[in-house]
Amino acid sequence: MTGSELPYDSFLLVSFGGPEGPDDVMPFLENVLRGKNVPRERMLEVAEHYSHFGGVSPINQHNRELMAAIEAEFSAHGIDLPVYWGNRNWDPLFPDTLRQMRDDGRKRSLAFFTSMFSCYSGCRQYRENIAAAREEVGPDAPIVDKLRMGFNHPGFIEPMAANVAAAVTEVGGDSKTPILFTAHSIPMSMADNCNYEKQLKEACRLVAEACGAENWELVYQSRSGPPQQPWLEPDVCDWIEKTDDATKLSTLAIAPIGFVSDHMEVMFDLDEEAAQACEQRGIRMARVKTVGTDQRFVSMIRQLVQERISGTSDRVALGRLGPWHDVCPADCCLYTPTRPPMAAGRG
Repeated sequence: MTGSELPYDSFLLVSFGGPEGPDDVMPFLENVLRGKNVPRERMLEVAEHYSHFGGVSPINQHNRELMAAIEAEFSAHGIDLPVYWGNRNWDPLFPDTLRQMRDDGRKRSLAFFTSMFSCYSGCRQYRENIAAAREEVGPDAPIVDKLRMGFNHPGFIEPMAANVAAAVTEVGGDSKTPILFTAHSIPMSMADNCNYEKQLKEACRLVAEACGAENWELVYQSRSGPPQQPWLEPDVCDWIEKTDDATKLSTLAIAPIGFVSDHMEVMFDLDEEAAQACEQRGIRMARVKTVGTDQRFVSMIRQLVQERISGTSDRVALGRLGPWHDVCPADCCLYTPTRPPMAAGRG
């Protein structure tokens, strides 16, 4: 029996990882930046962001909660797949997880990436990481197949729309309240070779349409490259400053649509920096909740698993782009940086 004919016998939650205490911060950042020509000053700057929150990223605890929710969802729907979890940059690392899966007798796994949009850092690099981990573990390492991106699945769009509506209500707004959808900026050389912007714009449009928002923009955050390297713009704080200077803002909702949970970027770049920029200008700002472990999002993950196992052609998706591909084309999300970015999505 070939690898493609083996039945799926496990589920793998794939994520970025993050430190869970002050002593973890520098080793974690060294993992993130290994082999990348990023100045040490930049690493120390990011380390300060973690120190601001006691050296603990929320991403690992979120993944534990998401795992528990997925296990309960699988059990409720008769899906007999044990759930595993592996990270790119911190425990549990991919090689350790795949080694455990091998020891447990797992042969073929379906993987959900906690990155909803296609780019090198959010898709292809994870696939490369898993391939390298399989090579490290050896010939008995389980095969890992990625589930399709769910950026336009109702299980992602609907909870995001509900969260946006709640944030607008929080600031006493209405359908004309400005909504800033944010995502991690990436280098233009990366964006030019993937569907990141197209998927983001479609997801923003779908969420805005679902909650009746008439005034929205897609902006970016957390860029880390040198000034001479073009990255996706505008930056969220730059947008706030320029727009408020031109047309005084009274209310604003900021929706981190590019993140499924409260990563460090959300906590620092939005809850701290963007919130401070708004406070200084007298703007009432509400930060929209991420989808987290919303039941609709967890159900989406289960539905993606079921459609892949069954091979059905009935693949749910909203909007104009349709359901994304299961198997990434050979030229999907290519990136050959002259100077690698910090990474799209630090934990």
